[in-house]
Amino acid sequence: MSSIKKLAGQTVWYGASTIFARLLNVLLTPYLTHQFRGTAEFGEMALVFSMIPFLYTLTMFGFETAYFRYMQKKEHEKDVYNTIITSLIISTTILTIITILLRQQIASFIGIEKHPEYIIISAFIIAFDTISTIPFAKLRHEGRPKKYAFIRVAGILLNITITFFFLSLFPSLYKKHPDSILLFFYSAGFGVGYVLIATLAQAFFQLIVLSKELLAFKWQLNKQLWKEIVIYSLPLTIAGFGGIINETFDRIMLKKWSPLSGDAATYQVGIYSACYKLSILISLFIQAFRMGAEPFFFKQSQQEDAPRTYARVMKFFVIVICVMFLVAALYVNVWKILIIRDPKMWEGLKIVPILLFANMFLGVYYNLSIWYRLSHKTTAGAYITLTGAAITLIINYIFIPHFGYMASAWATFLCYGSMMVISYKWGQKAYRIPYATKKLVAYMVIVALIYFIHHFLISLWANNLFSLVLATIFTGGYVLFILKIEKKEFQKLPYIGKWV
Repeated sequence: MSSIKKLAGQTVWYGASTIFARLLNVLLTPYLTHQFRGTAEFGEMALVFSMIPFLYTLTMFGFETAYFRYMQKKEHEKDVYNTIITSLIISTTILTIITILLRQQIASFIGIEKHPEYIIISAFIIAFDTISTIPFAKLRHEGRPKKYAFIRVAGILLNITITFFFLSLFPSLYKKHPDSILLFFYSAGFGVGYVLIATLAQAFFQLIVLSKELLAFKWQLNKQLWKEIVIYSLPLTIAGFGGIINETFDRIMLKKWSPLSGDAATYQVGIYSACYKLSILISLFIQAFRMGAEPFFFKQSQQEDAPRTYARVMKFFVIVICVMFLVAALYVNVWKILIIRDPKMWEGLKIVPILLFANMFLGVYYNLSIWYRLSHKTTAGAYITLTGAAITLIINYIFIPHFGYMASAWATFLCYGSMMVISYKWGQKAYRIPYATKKLVAYMVIVALIYFIHHFLISLWANNLFSLVLATIFTGGYVLFILKIEKKEFQKLPYIGKWV
């Protein structure tokens, strides 16, 4: 059980800082939906932030996973770090210049043709983030969580502070003292641009604080090693593009093919993006888990009982996300008030349980994907993700003109569900892991039934207190049920075992 305890520790150290940083970032959602309420600006912001991951995936080229993979050979550590950083600096510089030159075309493609300047700012955000990714990975590999946590959290705090200054403090000052020297860098009506500037400041800050790790590299490109890394990373990059299509491209498609047009279509993108934030509990945990799991899985692969460990990790993972689904879905009336400050956007809440389940499938898929990462069959990951991307594109293309963002929600659900099933079937043939499949499927089915029962009962009596009481009873009952079924497993866990 020590290996799972170790993974839990890594998830807490690296994941907690990530969760805290993301939570701070989520706090911007109610603020921004309030600041941009009744306008299309929140939708414009969502479109820009849906484009950034595409370009980031292209510049990153799967090198983060490759770093953990090749750093397992101690004798190659310096060569790996130097080669990856050198390669990234060269490629990022070229791609940043190209992005800036094509700013108008990119802005038109995503539906913000009036603001090509947003693309310029985004290009530098991507560049700084790309260069700092491997130094961040170095901190994780070397087990230095304190510095990692400080940089992540401090960067978000800086982002929030700058956003508040430009969207609240400076507009107020502009009304009272329009000639103030403090307004030298302020321009009214540049709202989304200031959100991007705050993100740029965060990315630049992270790069500066990581300068010690970054400057530890030497300008050196081991050509043979670089070729091996590129061959390993290319399928991951393709998979990354497919993943980004699945995660964010639906916003761009929703803007282009919405049954509405103009600012009304952009506002629909805003509704979809804001309601997507309500799946944050599960997505935060998945993010935290990935931060600890990626280096852990590679190191654990050297052990004889690795498959058994992976199976137990999956069990605890599914249990946690099932509980999180109930907390998010059954208490949605509370979360909507905390996160979405534009009541007009609440019309999109019906997509929340669909997206929550979709993210559960995604989390399970990340667990399952260990088979092709360890067996050096990353091409399989590309095929699986591209299959999911095809499902996303086809469903959105056909159904968005008729059903709007509901089509995007169901596309996400079917995409991640398909990827999960394909990866499981394929992986069990290539790298057998003894997952408790029937039991885990049952746990997920039970939470779905609980949601439908809760939804049916509150439809009979639409009372908030009644809804909260029912939610608490159902969630508590599910937790007790799991503790009883998995009593032996939980008794082996430190700190928890003595209470079970």
